[in-house]
This record gives sequence, C-alpha cells and structure tokens, in this order.
Amino acid sequence: MGRVSRVSFLIAGLIFIPAVLFAQFNNSTTSPYSRYGLGDLQPYSLGRSTAMGGASLASRYNMQINAANPASYTSLDSLNFIFEFGLEGKFARYHTDDNSMEANDINFKYFAMSFRINRWMATSLSLTPYSDVGYFVTSVNDMENVGNVYTTYYGAGTISNAKWGLAIEPIKNISVGANLNYRFGQLNRNTEVTFADPSFYNLQRYSTLRIRDFGLDLGLQATMPLKDDKSLTLGLVYANSPEYTDFVSDIIQKNLSYAGALDQDTLRYEEEEEGELVFPMTFGAGLSFAKENVYEINIDYYHEGWANAEFLGGKSIFLTDLNKFAIGAEWIPDKFSIRSFINRVAYRAGFKYEQTYHTFAGQHINDFGISFGVGIPMYRSNSTLNIGAEFGQRGTKEHNLVLEKYAKVNLSVSLHDLWFMQRRIE
Repeated sequence: MGRVSRVSFLIAGLIFIPAVLFAQFNNSTTSPYSRYGLGDLQPYSLGRSTAMGGASLASRYNMQINAANPASYTSLDSLNFIFEFGLEGKFARYHTDDNSMEANDINFKYFAMSFRINRWMATSLSLTPYSDVGYFVTSVNDMENVGNVYTTYYGAGTISNAKWGLAIEPIKNISVGANLNYRFGQLNRNTEVTFADPSFYNLQRYSTLRIRDFGLDLGLQATMPLKDDKSLTLGLVYANSPEYTDFVSDIIQKNLSYAGALDQDTLRYEEEEEGELVFPMTFGAGLSFAKENVYEINIDYYHEGWANAEFLGGKSIFLTDLNKFAIGAEWIPDKFSIRSFINRVAYRAGFKYEQTYHTFAGQHINDFGISFGVGIPMYRSNSTLNIGAEFGQRGTKEHNLVLEKYAKVNLSVSLHDLWFMQRRIE
C-alpha cells in the first residue's frame, strides 16, 4: 500500500478514537443485575471471536487483534497494520413471576489497532468497556398506618478499559506478552423513597463511584507445529488482584412539597473520598487446534475470584467467583478461491456457559448462549467484515429473581494495510 493509504489509516484512527471515547462514556445497558458490584462485566473477546462463543485465549489467527491474550500479538504478519472497531446491539426481555419487560441497547463496542515492531516483537492499543451499569427498578409496599411506599432504584455509568499491549517471541513458537490497563469511569447509583401520603417526607440517596488507575495482565502462548500446516496452541492469562484507586461520594436528602412550598434538608453528605478497590485474581487457559487458512477450534476456561475482591471497603455478599467455559470454531472452505465468493467466507459458531459473579441468597446467576456468524472478505483486500449473533439467557425466575432472555448482534470491521512495505515502482 502507498503513502495515501497509510495517511487514510491515520486519519481514520484520529476520527475513531474520540468517537469511541465518547461512546465509552455514554454506553447504555438495561439489566437489574447491573445494580450490584461493578455492573454487567463485558466479555474479553472482540470481533471475530464473539461468533465463536468468545473462545480466544489460545487463538493465533494472524488476521485478527486478540486482546484477550497479549501473547497473541506476535501472530500478526510482519508487514500488516490492523485497525478494528465494532458495534453491538442487544435485545432483551426480562421475566419475573409477575411481570415482564423489553429493552434494546446499541453501543459502539471497541476500537483496536496492532502491528509488529520487528520480527520478534509486536504491540497493540485498544479501548473497550470493562463494565456497564443501567437499571430502573420500582417496588411498592403497603405499610400499616403509612399506606403505599414507592421505592425506586436507578443507575447508569460505564467503566472503560484502555490497553497498551506488548508481546515478544523470544524463541520460535513461544510468545509472551503483557497488557498495561488503564481503567477509568464513573458509576452512579440512586434510590428514591416516596409516600402516597403527601404529609410524609420523601427521601433520595445519590451515590457515585469513580475509578482511575493502572493494572497489568500477562499472557503466554506455546505452539506445537503438526503435519499438513496444522498446529496445537496452549494459551494462558493471569492477573494478580490489581488494586485500583476509587473515589466514593454519598448524599442523602429529604424533602416535602406542600402548598407550592418545598422543605428540603440534607441528612448526610460525604464528599468524594479516595479509597481502594481490589480487583479479583484472574487466570484463564485455552487450547486451539488449527489448520492454516482452513479451520480453527478453540476451547477456553476463565476464572475471576470476585468472592475475595474488596469492593467499597469490604467483600460483598452479592459477589462470587466467576467461571466461564467456551468452545468455538471457524471454517473457511477455500480462502483463496477465485471463482467462488461463498468459499472465501469464514463460517463461525460457538457456545458459552458462565457462572457470573452475581449471587443472591445462595443462588448463582448463570449465563449461557450459542453464537454464530460469518467473516466476509472485502474486495481485493485482506480486510474483513465480521457479523455475529448470540442467543442466550441469564438468571432465573426462582427465588423472586429475574430471567433475562437476550439476542445480541455484533458488527465489526477489521482493516488491514501493508504498513511497512515500500513500493518500488510509482
């Protein structure tokens, strides 16, 4: 590619970085479970692997950015510069024993770029949501001598994760890497109590959690070459309970509106105080069996120890360890077919089962889903349009909890440029 193409890539990056930053600050989600902990945790998989159950810890596909395992960056072709961005739409229906509701959310999901520095070193930069909060829940209680009492819980916010990754391949088929994470963002959680009797004071509580700090996660991939362009890769990731600085504020007010007048008082006011949030120890392992340019089969196990994480000064009774199992596959009939476009398309499918980090009265909230999708090659290019869909459910209606049935649609674009090749003929 020539200089004009490279300039176009830089301009695209300059345009998309602020766009994704704005999107990260304005992510929307709708889930009653996001009221607890840090909200809904986002999966570690991006782009191509979202249609493969999210299984990607051992993947070394050289036409993708795999931020789930920083050791994967060295799999990129030495001449390639890759730029990716993605969108996600979620359509959900929530059920209890008595009610149901629907919610739709569409978000700008991620931005990433990656390239090799030399034949044994590669780097990557990405911005993704780490967690989202978004809920609006109302309950009504009939209290003796008081009447109806309405309690409303609502919240919103996003914690984002900016990553700079570096990987090296010190010896052939062994790659190690690290992601330097900067997590930042704000979560707002509010409660309002109102009384049907206008002579009672109404109560409001406004709580804010703000996070900003650096963390580190590590990765390793070891590949065993096999016959006929096949290979078997082991992938490992690890993070040791990183500590992040947080800032917490809390305000409680009461007010009474009567005959056009407002009587308001602040019962509690805690200015933003600096504290510490201890994230969980994390580890994961994956296997990938692949035949170059034909197929790839991935299996993942991933664990986050949220039961021992310290949240707002202590451990939470609503948090437990997260465990995820995923399997996914990709098949390309004939990647280099000249006559058949259909044969050049990548076909993907996968399955996931996740014990989420939420628990209520001993009841784990589990999430399982199936996914499928395609990778559509762009005309006369190594770039790809990835389309994926996932159908699943989370939670249960038992124990007065909520069952969520959802469908997700993921759309991402992976743009490739031969960044470091010089043209000899103009």
